[in-house]
Amino acid sequence: MDKLELKKISNKVRQGIIESTNLAKSGHPGGALSATECIVYLYFEEMNIDPANPLWEDRDRFVLSKGHSVPCQYATMAYRGFFPVEELKTLRQVGSRLQGHPCMQYLPGIDMSTGSLGQGFSAACGMAMSAKIRGKDYRVYSVLGDGEIEEGIVWEAAMFAGNRRLDNLVAVIDSNRLQLDGFCKDINPPYPIGKKFEAFNFEVIEVEDGHDFDQLAEAFKKARKVKGKPVCIIINTIKGKGVSFMENSPDWHGKSTNPEEYKQAMEELTKAGEELCRM
Repeated sequence: MDKLELKKISNKVRQGIIESTNLAKSGHPGGALSATECIVYLYFEEMNIDPANPLWEDRDRFVLSKGHSVPCQYATMAYRGFFPVEELKTLRQVGSRLQGHPCMQYLPGIDMSTGSLGQGFSAACGMAMSAKIRGKDYRVYSVLGDGEIEEGIVWEAAMFAGNRRLDNLVAVIDSNRLQLDGFCKDINPPYPIGKKFEAFNFEVIEVEDGHDFDQLAEAFKKARKVKGKPVCIIINTIKGKGVSFMENSPDWHGKSTNPEEYKQAMEELTKAGEELCRM
């Protein structure tokens, strides 16, 4: 798939994030918007998966360790064909398969239930180790937030992965520099992220612009060539990317839009989508 098509899908995913969280009157749009290009690239280009057979034993695994950003994963899965796009409107509704955090019991295609920060990455390490033990070739991808990696469990898992030389594991750090109610640098700075992962025997690849598909493609291509150690890809992103009043704002970690904000956000994204169609 060419870069323009990936951009168009990303725009649709962003609209799905805004619409679903608006209808739910809750959710976490900021971090979902920052991770959009990365998750779209994984589902449409990088991972060996089959939407028609979501429990295929030899599929690549995806674990959204920063589980609150699941509106992005849901929208990406819908456009990839795992379930109808219309179902996005049921996010966080009673009886919906689309819970506020990923839940593997409800939705086929979710490889791990997450929400408690750091635990998803630990599960991803276990999946990668399982593949090694059983002689399987599948790869495991886990997306974490830069605020999330302040959790101690992340480093216990990283120690395990490095010691076990899990070269089928890729940790992607969505470095949007914001967490919950402020900037990471003002709360408990995790920097320098790369040097920390290197100390745990990870190969570190940094992506200057995590919204650029060429840079993402190059990073994941490099990751596949690494042998004998796990990989950490740090993607520098903008929280709230694509919606002007959400970008780089701590206010949009965990709340939905009001009617006026929803109208503005959708107008901006619709205009961006129209511009992509003219390219």
